[in-house]
Amino acid sequence: MSDVVFTNVRILDGTGQNPYTGSVLVRGNRIRQVGRSTAPIAPGGAMVVDGAGATLMPGMCEAHTHFSWNDAATLSAIQRMPLEEHVLWCAKVARRYLEAGFTSCVGAACAKPRLDVVIRNAINAGQIPGPRYLAASQEITVPGGLGDETLPHLPFPEFSFGVNVNCADEMRKVVRMFLKYGVDSIKLNLSGDNFTPDSPADTTWMSDAEVAAAMEEVRVRGKRGTAHARSAASVKQALRHGIEVIYHASFTDEETLDMLEAAKDRVFVAPGIAILYAMLHEAEPYGITHEKAVAMGYQVEWDAALESLKAMHRRGVRVLPGGDYGFAFTPHCQNARDLEFFVRYLGFTPMEAIRCATLYGGQIMKRGDELGTIQDGYLADLLLVDGDPLANLAILRDPKRILAVMKDGEFAKAPEIASQRAWERAA
Repeated sequence: MSDVVFTNVRILDGTGQNPYTGSVLVRGNRIRQVGRSTAPIAPGGAMVVDGAGATLMPGMCEAHTHFSWNDAATLSAIQRMPLEEHVLWCAKVARRYLEAGFTSCVGAACAKPRLDVVIRNAINAGQIPGPRYLAASQEITVPGGLGDETLPHLPFPEFSFGVNVNCADEMRKVVRMFLKYGVDSIKLNLSGDNFTPDSPADTTWMSDAEVAAAMEEVRVRGKRGTAHARSAASVKQALRHGIEVIYHASFTDEETLDMLEAAKDRVFVAPGIAILYAMLHEAEPYGITHEKAVAMGYQVEWDAALESLKAMHRRGVRVLPGGDYGFAFTPHCQNARDLEFFVRYLGFTPMEAIRCATLYGGQIMKRGDELGTIQDGYLADLLLVDGDPLANLAILRDPKRILAVMKDGEFAKAPEIASQRAWERAA
């Protein structure tokens, strides 16, 4: 691993402060020195990457990742992919995320019991390229809830998208199984979802006894609880039981918002609003017209989610991008679109949106003291971007504009050295 110096770059360090011209020395897997002047750091034998005015920023974090979602239009189509092909699919998607600039990802559920663990372990062992990854369990649900795909005439639990439990003892058994497999988090489906019409988004399905049993086991192992929680009651339930990562949180009331604000130093919200937008406006090729999406409840949820998330932002709750990419209508590697949605619909500034994907990303990865910003001594997870993301966030989802990706001091996507000074759109 050779030293690398990025010179002549516009440093967007992820902390929220204004960008500045400078240079960055990477030694090993760490940022050794950040220079804040036009005078470059002396290379001293290091590889020199002349950014020609391009933006250097921290690698992004996807806070609600489903590597095993296979760009299908239904839950059952995801689950029916054979295990061997599913492992290969996940490995391919992990590499694509890294090359797209997501150097960290938080697993939010996998389609088969050990998929996330296997992919995380392979990444950590250097067998496959991929982001830093926190592995999740399958979704744990109850009969009739989101994720229960069993059929009366085909009573095979392995065909179900989620794992069904019927009481606290069954919950404890399932959670212990996933913890034995080595997951970093246990995913509970507390609320319904408009994707499943018999369990809509504003309903709440799991008992307090079941949630308490799960979280007791999670705490014993020092792991993390996460929750699919769209309804206000399910968000409150998650907060009462110490769940740390709340997915969606579309419906809230004053009590819910007060509870979120009181817990803002320990809780993260990853709403995944792109799936709501896509269902309303981009799912017609898959049989869901705008009119059908409205009838399914998506317009009501979209309107509620925007108000809820605006209120969370005003109250200082950490809201992060990412979520439910991997369906046909939200295909993988358009994830950075969430940053544009944060600005367009939730009242974030572009700088705040980038901070959500970088600074907060380091925090949700449990490495906020060494990941997510460009600072001396921090891990060298970096993006070199052709242009100014603050002026146009859309460039973060254009592969041609991601000039280089570095994770842990090594290039996952190396810069084209010969053409560096020909980057036409460099800021």
